[in-house]
Amino acid sequence: MSPLDISLADLIARLDEELPEADELARISEARLRAQTLSDLGDQLIDHYVSKAKRTGASWTEIGDAIGVSKQAAQQRHAPGPFERYTNLNRHSIVLAQEAARTHRHDSIGTEHLLLGLLGEPRGLAYEVLVAKTGSEQRVRDAITEALPPAGAKALRGHIAFRPETKEAIGQARRAAADLGHDWVGTEHTLLGLIRVEESPAARILRDLGFTPDELQATVTSEIAKRLAARDK
Repeated sequence: MSPLDISLADLIARLDEELPEADELARISEARLRAQTLSDLGDQLIDHYVSKAKRTGASWTEIGDAIGVSKQAAQQRHAPGPFERYTNLNRHSIVLAQEAARTHRHDSIGTEHLLLGLLGEPRGLAYEVLVAKTGSEQRVRDAITEALPPAGAKALRGHIAFRPETKEAIGQARRAAADLGHDWVGTEHTLLGLIRVEESPAARILRDLGFTPDELQATVTSEIAKRLAARDK
């Protein structure tokens, strides 16, 4: 096994650099948040290869043996879920949304956190569409920050649940992909899913920034066509 291109020293140095004025207790809280994010990414790494193994015909017994758990435990933990067809960039945006909720000490993940997650993944098409329309990342970030609920009293431990409208937006993202005939769910589909949940905070933010559902659908469709055409050349 080759070592990961990351070390404890790297993590410590980065945290110390980003929080130069923080005391040790504040750094403990931040370290715990970052540890949870690393754990979320690790789970998604395993999910990625479990999905690939299933597509090649591996059984749940074989997958469980590879993970070191029973067949039943592997199936319960890694059975296809709402993010099964999500691209790696879109999965990462979900992790960033979870991190945003923890950082702001919120007790649930809202659509505004999903929008922050999309903004945190500059390689995604959603980021390009957001910045192209508004002129700057900061304008979008400021609009989201203004709409965020007040920070909670303390950071939560463990799993943070999605709000009902967030679950609906995730479902709408899958429908947006299906409507376009795509077998993947990318950051652009999540952006479409967010604006489709009309009463959600994210949809209100997008409308305030000048987006409309029809225009956004047309833009995403056009940009995907351009990318596919460029890839096929």
